[in-house]
Amino acid sequence: MPGLDIVLGLSIIVRLTEFPTIQVVFKQLGNAQNASKKMAKKTIDQVEVAGKTVLMRVDFNVPLEDDQSISDDRRIRMAMPSIKSVIDRGGRVILMSHLGRPKGEGDDSKFSLAPTAKRLSELLGKPVAFATDTVGDDATKKAASMSDGDVLVLENLRFNAGEKKGDGDFASKLAAMADVYCNDAFGTCHRKDASMVAVPEAMAGKPRVVGHLVAKEIAYLSDAISNASRPFVAILGGAKVSDKINVINNLLGICDTVMIGGAMAYTFSLAKGGKVGDSLVEADKVELAKELIEKGGDKLMLPVDTHCGDAFRADCNKQVVADGEIPDGWQGLDIGPKTAKKFADLLKNAKTIVWNGPMGVFEMPPFDEGTKAVAQAVADSDSTSIIGGGDSAAAVDQLGFADSVSHVSTGGGASLAMLEGKAFAAVDLLDEA
Repeated sequence: MPGLDIVLGLSIIVRLTEFPTIQVVFKQLGNAQNASKKMAKKTIDQVEVAGKTVLMRVDFNVPLEDDQSISDDRRIRMAMPSIKSVIDRGGRVILMSHLGRPKGEGDDSKFSLAPTAKRLSELLGKPVAFATDTVGDDATKKAASMSDGDVLVLENLRFNAGEKKGDGDFASKLAAMADVYCNDAFGTCHRKDASMVAVPEAMAGKPRVVGHLVAKEIAYLSDAISNASRPFVAILGGAKVSDKINVINNLLGICDTVMIGGAMAYTFSLAKGGKVGDSLVEADKVELAKELIEKGGDKLMLPVDTHCGDAFRADCNKQVVADGEIPDGWQGLDIGPKTAKKFADLLKNAKTIVWNGPMGVFEMPPFDEGTKAVAQAVADSDSTSIIGGGDSAAAVDQLGFADSVSHVSTGGGASLAMLEGKAFAAVDLLDEA
């Protein structure tokens, strides 16, 4: 796609020349329109790796079953292009990641990255070594004995307290293992963990680049924010207004329509003086919801009806009521059919769609109907459609629409942070092209 400039939202610009060589240009922006400092970022394809060791931060935070089998290997598969870029050119790759939230108390073996090394070996069709620690004897010995084309997976970064603390000594030990640093973990780009910030800082003077996945994620999400084809529609769901205050505020300023679904819609209903029964609400966010309603005006599209139940279970008694008319003893569990149709009708004409958060309790049919209707409308639309990570990505995948949208993000928190317009220190400090 030569000559295609993608203007990134609020903090970033990506220029796509010839894939997979992508120039990522970051901008510190006061807002989506006013640019200041530009920095072009190198990708893994733009550095010499033959005979060198690349320390690559990936996101292998995959779901594991009780028997330690991986139930969804998508995040591992997403890292493959960057890994193959190095080993196919005669380089060595040391992979580091977190998995889950080990507390350092009792048996944390269920958080081991060993299953990911096994799965990566299957995907690559070659042996993948695994170190039983991160910066200890096993890791340093195995890193030192690597040959060109080898791949080594370190044990869970969060087994070392220095990771979450951003510890400089821990970061220096990781940095000492390699000649090149590569960030290909979009799901943690909004964090300041040691592997994301302190390690590339410790590797100043050595090449520090972005991987294919990070470049792709930023290109899609940021282009959607500030260079969107219109009409530009955002769909926001999930439980809490507090989780998405800044996202709603930001998108109201740049979208043509912002649709609200999920449990957070009941806080907005309460702000309008409606009856919400036993629905999940944030009473301390009602005044904020009032402000957002006033700011949004016609841009803010709220549900007009609700699918309720008299208990939080699939076999409860059910009824559909108008917005603001949920009886005591009942709770809203999904948008209603009129809302689903209203949302779907508007989405038909959208040219850019960003979706973060389900419309209801999609894991519990029949309260998945609203999410299904919206997913179908997004899939059927002639639009660039970007699905934020987390629950919305899981919903689209579970409902079978993942292949019918333009992009499904691998990072829930990171995609939200980008939609808020935040800059990422983990990427800002990487090398200019």
